[in-house]
Amino acid sequence: MGSGGNARAVQNVRMLMVMVSWATLPLAGAFSAPAPAGVNPAAIPPGVRAADEAWPLFRGDSHLSGIAASALPAELELAWTYDAGKAITSSPVVAGGRVFFGADDHAVHCADASSGAPVWKFMTEDLVEAPPLVLDGTVFIGSNDTFFYAIDAASGELRWKAPTMDKILGGANHVKVGERSVVVVGSYDNKLYAFDAATGEQLWAYETDNYVNGTPAIDDGRAIFGGCDAILHVVDVTVGERTAAVELGGDSHIAGSAAFLDGRAYFGHYGNQFVCVDVAKGEVVWAYDSPRQAFFSSPAITDDLVVFGGRDRHLHCVRRETGEPVWKFRTRRKVDGSPVVAGDAVVFGSDDGRMYVLGLEDGAQRWSYDIGEPVLSSPAVVDGRVYVGANDGQLYCFAAAGSGEDRPAEAEPADDKARDDKAQNDEPKDREVKR
Repeated sequence: MGSGGNARAVQNVRMLMVMVSWATLPLAGAFSAPAPAGVNPAAIPPGVRAADEAWPLFRGDSHLSGIAASALPAELELAWTYDAGKAITSSPVVAGGRVFFGADDHAVHCADASSGAPVWKFMTEDLVEAPPLVLDGTVFIGSNDTFFYAIDAASGELRWKAPTMDKILGGANHVKVGERSVVVVGSYDNKLYAFDAATGEQLWAYETDNYVNGTPAIDDGRAIFGGCDAILHVVDVTVGERTAAVELGGDSHIAGSAAFLDGRAYFGHYGNQFVCVDVAKGEVVWAYDSPRQAFFSSPAITDDLVVFGGRDRHLHCVRRETGEPVWKFRTRRKVDGSPVVAGDAVVFGSDDGRMYVLGLEDGAQRWSYDIGEPVLSSPAVVDGRVYVGANDGQLYCFAAAGSGEDRPAEAEPADDKARDDKAQNDEPKDREVKR
């Protein structure tokens, strides 16, 4: 994929095709939960909110809104760690009292969400950087070995696997088509696939002009996603045909996942912009510019705010309606992982090796934890707990301070100045973990 350039999507946008009469299909396994404190329930359409005690797919819900059902405690502490042995860039999901994630040891891992105790491990043939989807007792996840797997969530046994022609870095989403549950996932072979969730039968494959990195959002029978062809695609999930597309132009490759709410898609791209696109009109509503750096992070969307990370080392917060800046918070390295809004707070990790909690209203730091290795994984927030992976091979669970849980002693922090000086001159090569 090409490097970020100076393309201006507002000037270059053009509509390729729009069909306004969208299919209206019910979503599978609809989630229902009260909105977190400080978040207007209207910000999250009914049926797509993250359920209490579950974060079953990347970003928590089928619209990829990044909103937790519970608020964070006033203070967090390390509850437990799980050692996968290799880097964890996959973003964890939580369902049925278990946490699921992939790792660079070629495995899909399952651990007890309360204690971190191992439950099972399923081996693939290559790195597992994609986030899982848990649906109806099955874990759906792609691997760099080009296969898409369906694994029994209870036992870790393979139910089926389906081939693609290249690695899979993005997560799957799901939709109900008639009586059939359908899972939808993208691949580096330039295609978006739909599989029967029960049997693994390939229902269709929609071809783009370049890699598909991210997780597709699902809304009313549509899959909404971007690709390295610099196009926002909208696909009818019943037949796998394009119903709309918005071309961003230039080097505006879309490396992350787009959130989709109220007819608008929110996402960043390699053209050094984060944009809001009205899909029906085929228009960029607003664009938020970075002078020199791209945006890989997927956003968290509240009723009036959009929060997202940047390769400029900042977490950014803007007005949802206008894109007007509200605040930004500087870390020591790029922020490719995606933030989660939980009540009146936002939690995220940075390539500087730290986890942060900020106030949603003002961006003021409330808490941080020094892991010491880059955090490319995006957190899952369930019942006030934060689950996230890191490049040190550990999955971390943070819970309310003083909860009385056993936890390992915290390691001495690394020499901040030495590490940060090295980070200034040793930025790692891009890694497409689109989460």
